[in-house]
Amino acid sequence: MLERIQKENDIKKLTEEELSVLAQEIRQFLVEKVSKTGGHLASNLGVVELTMALHLVFNLPEDKIIWDVGHQSYTHKLLTGRKDGFDSLRSYGGLSGFPKRKESICDAFDTGHSSTSVSAGLGLVEAREIKGEDYQVVSVIGDGSLTGGMAYEALNNASHLKTNFIIILNDNHMSISENVGGMSKYLSHLRTADFYTGLKKGVTNFLEHVPGIGERMIEQIRKTKSSIKQLVVPGMLFEDMGITYFGPIQGHNLPMLCRALIEAKKVDGPVLLHVMTQKGKGYEPAESAPDKFHGIGPFDIESGKVKARKEKDTYTDVFGKVICAEAVKNPRVAAITAAMADGTGLSGFRRRFPNRFFDVGIAEGHAVTFAAGLAAGGIKPVFAVYSSFLQRGFDQIIHDVALQNLPVVFAIDRAGLVGSDGETHQGIFDLSYLSAIPNMTVMSPKNKWEMADMLRFAIEYEGPIALRYPRGTAYTGYEEYRAPVEYGRSEWIYEEKDIAILSVGHMFEEAVQVRKALKDAGYSCSLINARFVKPIDGRMLMKVSENHRMIAVIEENVQIGGYGEHVTEYVQKRRLPLRVLALALPDTYVEHGSIAALRKANGIDSGKMTERISEAVKELQL
Repeated sequence: MLERIQKENDIKKLTEEELSVLAQEIRQFLVEKVSKTGGHLASNLGVVELTMALHLVFNLPEDKIIWDVGHQSYTHKLLTGRKDGFDSLRSYGGLSGFPKRKESICDAFDTGHSSTSVSAGLGLVEAREIKGEDYQVVSVIGDGSLTGGMAYEALNNASHLKTNFIIILNDNHMSISENVGGMSKYLSHLRTADFYTGLKKGVTNFLEHVPGIGERMIEQIRKTKSSIKQLVVPGMLFEDMGITYFGPIQGHNLPMLCRALIEAKKVDGPVLLHVMTQKGKGYEPAESAPDKFHGIGPFDIESGKVKARKEKDTYTDVFGKVICAEAVKNPRVAAITAAMADGTGLSGFRRRFPNRFFDVGIAEGHAVTFAAGLAAGGIKPVFAVYSSFLQRGFDQIIHDVALQNLPVVFAIDRAGLVGSDGETHQGIFDLSYLSAIPNMTVMSPKNKWEMADMLRFAIEYEGPIALRYPRGTAYTGYEEYRAPVEYGRSEWIYEEKDIAILSVGHMFEEAVQVRKALKDAGYSCSLINARFVKPIDGRMLMKVSENHRMIAVIEENVQIGGYGEHVTEYVQKRRLPLRVLALALPDTYVEHGSIAALRKANGIDSGKMTERISEAVKELQL
């Protein structure tokens, strides 16, 4: 059946029996492909029938489907003719793991972060009305994404609509880890409310057969905020907001889903279709451990075990161990996560210090201000968050933390290039946006040992401070270079003359290779570990200017607003006799691929950087 899907809307040609076979084939295909490439598996297995129903009821690309986060769009890609691209899934130049407008006209909106689909969908609806066009808009959002405040801002705004807008709540009890908070409890009540849905339908069916007055009574009931309804289904949040609620509906029953979507299309206004699905459905290991199979590397299909076994500590592992050790010594240390306890290394802290662990759900802006409140109350909060997601709390960092100079620690994981998740997940802007904030201190470690030392320093520091570190195995070289962390001071590794390489954080390993290549070519070359991106170490730069002609700054951040530009500004303002070569990422969004491939493509691998430094040296005639 899957071979017969060559383009969008081909699914409409299949019979009901063939559709059942297609669902099985899609799940088998996804397991086989993701077992080789890695990717988001559990979420995609959970929405197979839902995606099929959407493609059966709506016409693409005229109708618009917006996937919140978008990591569950694999079936959508299959049904729009992208089957052959799955061999290159998440590889450089290959198929993206998220919706991409430049990849297909059937991808209505680029997504990668959560809680955005309702806002985007509402925008498309209003654009449709302004232009007088005729198409359907469907926003799919997960129950985990409903912990994000932006979703409620959009729902509140959508409630005034007098034209059709379909919102599908994909309820699988999960974000990445299990959902937390009041909305999760509320949805649990709704899941048990099948009897209310049946009662409402039965009353409506009965009244429709009452001559003369039935239709008027139905309309009156719809307009009335019935006290019976309030008793039967606690809250009825969505209908009270003015959004028609359908559900809960079994999310793996294709005929039922199709009927519900057809009915939803008839509503003159916003309608929320509550669909219950099982994350990981059809593959037992993913059903048993959906969090493990949310985003997974290549794995053995039979056992479900990841093929590449981790042998060394990651920077995340180091963070998790050190914060627990510090919490033992300091009862004021608390940890915060935005639905990423496992991913940020806080699962151990959660077990050992449950009263000082806070999972706020997918709500990074709230997490930052919550941390500010903790700090104002005398607690030492550590907010562990991926670099890309911290962008969502930028205003709160400025307004609620830095403006008051509150001692909040930002443990920024997945900084720099993260690889296969692509543009929406690369952590390549944090040095720029954090360095622009008054009162903020920004650090980045060169190796495993410095990571531990910097975290201890950050916990002791009495002000806003960010510790930036990458995804993956922690570098263990240069352990002997472990001078105490001193505020605002860099670390000299090799002190020579002519050329100075100034390395930021985890680019140190590349910097070591660059220096070796330059030494092999006969150049004299110093190597300095920046340590602090902000404040800049002016004393170090003044010293460099005494017997060096050029300084090469190496960082895995966009060049604009990055450390290299700050070094350049410092040198120019003081008219130091130095040429500064900023080796950083270009002013663009970096697509998906392996980190090695992305560094090479963007000119920050050791080979390309050595070439650029050599060319600059020749111009200076050193």
